[in-house]
Amino acid sequence: MSKSLFPKLPLRIRIVIAATAFFMAVAAILAVLIAISVRDMTNTATSIDDARARHAATAAISALQEHLSATARDNTVWDDGYEHITSPEAKEFSDTTWGRSTKDNPLFDASIVVTPEQTILSSYKKGEEFDPTDFFGSSLADLISHAKTSGRVPVVSFARSVDGLALMAAGAIQPYDQTVASGTSFHTLVLVRLLSTDTLDEIEHTFDLDDLSVSVTPEPHMLSVPLNDADGNTLTYLQWESRDPGAMIYNRVSGYLLAAALVLVAFLVAVLVTGILSVRMLQRSTDRARHRATHDVLSGLLNRAGILEQLDKAIATDKAGLTLHLIDLDGFKGVNDAWGHAVGDELIKLVAARVQSYLPANALFARLGGDEFAVATPLDTTPDLAQTIVECVAEPFMIGGRTIEIGASIGTVISENDVPDALELLRRADMALYTAKESGRGKAVTFTAALDNDRHMAAELEDRLRKALERGEVQVSYQPLFDAKAGRVVGVEALAQWMPVTGRVSPEVFIPIAERSGLIDQLGMQVLKAAIDQARQWKTLALSVNVSPIQLRNPNFPADVIRLLEATGFDPHRLTLEITEGVLMSNPDQARRAIEMLRNVGVKFALDDFGCGYASIGALRTFGFDRMKIDRSLVSGLDNREGSEVLTATISLAHALNIPVTAEGVETQEQATALKLSGCDQLQGFLLGRPMSGADITALVRVSAA
Repeated sequence: MSKSLFPKLPLRIRIVIAATAFFMAVAAILAVLIAISVRDMTNTATSIDDARARHAATAAISALQEHLSATARDNTVWDDGYEHITSPEAKEFSDTTWGRSTKDNPLFDASIVVTPEQTILSSYKKGEEFDPTDFFGSSLADLISHAKTSGRVPVVSFARSVDGLALMAAGAIQPYDQTVASGTSFHTLVLVRLLSTDTLDEIEHTFDLDDLSVSVTPEPHMLSVPLNDADGNTLTYLQWESRDPGAMIYNRVSGYLLAAALVLVAFLVAVLVTGILSVRMLQRSTDRARHRATHDVLSGLLNRAGILEQLDKAIATDKAGLTLHLIDLDGFKGVNDAWGHAVGDELIKLVAARVQSYLPANALFARLGGDEFAVATPLDTTPDLAQTIVECVAEPFMIGGRTIEIGASIGTVISENDVPDALELLRRADMALYTAKESGRGKAVTFTAALDNDRHMAAELEDRLRKALERGEVQVSYQPLFDAKAGRVVGVEALAQWMPVTGRVSPEVFIPIAERSGLIDQLGMQVLKAAIDQARQWKTLALSVNVSPIQLRNPNFPADVIRLLEATGFDPHRLTLEITEGVLMSNPDQARRAIEMLRNVGVKFALDDFGCGYASIGALRTFGFDRMKIDRSLVSGLDNREGSEVLTATISLAHALNIPVTAEGVETQEQATALKLSGCDQLQGFLLGRPMSGADITALVRVSAA
């Protein structure tokens, strides 16, 4: 068959195609079998549980009817009751024995006594007299009619009432041992139990049913059993939600099924990519010398020299212009650190092969070095190529039994004969790539002239920040931390503020600039020193200071902090350094060493912004944080039930690990109250106090103490 389909293809290529087709067919068969098995399993589980629920509901109704029937029989087949009901004191006896007891009787909610002449002798509901004819309508007369012929067995049926559905039991009041003349007419006792919410709740609890309700017509998606009147006609339905255990089972195993599918897909992709690489290696064997000079050894792609040479040729000869995509892998360093360079190299090859499979035939594809790639195509050949590459790289890779996930950021430049050479084209693409990574990674950004302006502005702002640090222009403000129970100030968080004459610059702007330019160590130590000098005046307040991940990666940082504490005489136990989980993920070993050195002298550590990233329970245990600050996004989510439950679970996790919890971003009294009830021991936010000067904190402490 392969000879007829691929008569001109080499044997190795035909083998690869045949093997790939075989694996894909096996994968399809396995997927169908698994899908059928999961469907049958979930449907069977749901059917079994629905049958159990219907049986339980039927048993609940029968138990309710039997219970009321037994109560009615005990009160109707009764010698003393018959003597009293046929005496002149019948009215008083009925009111006392059955009527007034309905006020708090757990067995029935209403009682009605009907004379042999079909007149109402006594009628009470919840301890009060009422008109049963208006309340029950014709249902009462029908039930009494059936009770006349039922002998000593009360008639039990459901009936509609003004207050909703009711269960009624009616029986003739007659002696137990005495004999009566044939044809004697008896008084009739009717006991009523209303199907109230409490009754339904009792049935739910006793018979393990959920969300019971009564409906004239059962809803299509609900399970139900009919409730009949004395004539056997269906009055209404008792309905409840199906637990659908099949869906629960599916949800529990869906993650494993998805993982299995991803592994299978990754395996097939690996087989396909391996075949493509094998074919390309055979095709390139005719010119190995030039290949080594202009191609990357690891990936087989053009290298930096090769792409620059091809771009210069394209710029010189192709007047229509071209598009260059500069690709940088997100998370590749973490793969190298975690699994070693061998896995990293394999990943580079898989990425190259996968991206190559999405490129047009006339594209130039190169690995510039490390985890950086470049793709050049004629202008407007594939307008959405950048986004396609981002999406394909985001799909998981399978290497040595490991599932590895990375991403890609892309900088794109479009050249229409306005670029003099390949180096300038590459520079512009690099600027766009830098912007893509700065804006959150996993994105594609196209170069515009504004990016050049932005770079100049960033450089200018960096120079101004350097001079501001030299002149000590960066100030510190303090946001108070309040004890959730006592409502008093127990600490402050130091915040850097830069307000040059041109106007305030947000920390979200100048702190990333300080990190990129290497000024963060100088800025951080200036803020820490200013905060310590100010906090020395507050004898009882704790001091919290944010630490950049870059600061913690500096081996000299712990020693610098210790020297500052010794020089100022500040108690290290009052100082808490707040770090984000990014430190733990990027360089855990250095972070652990720095934390241990500072903790040995008494400095505390808080995990900041918990809940907005991926911090694990293992990290919390490993680093032994003294405090957890939950992110403001969890606090703002208190407005809905899901957000409230997530926040409560987060606080419970912290308490289980014996870590105190501080909530930041508290803006409303409702949030403050909910956080206090949830177990937060410290609160921070605009509701309680905005960032302020040291003098304002001093005044606030006096007010708080008072």
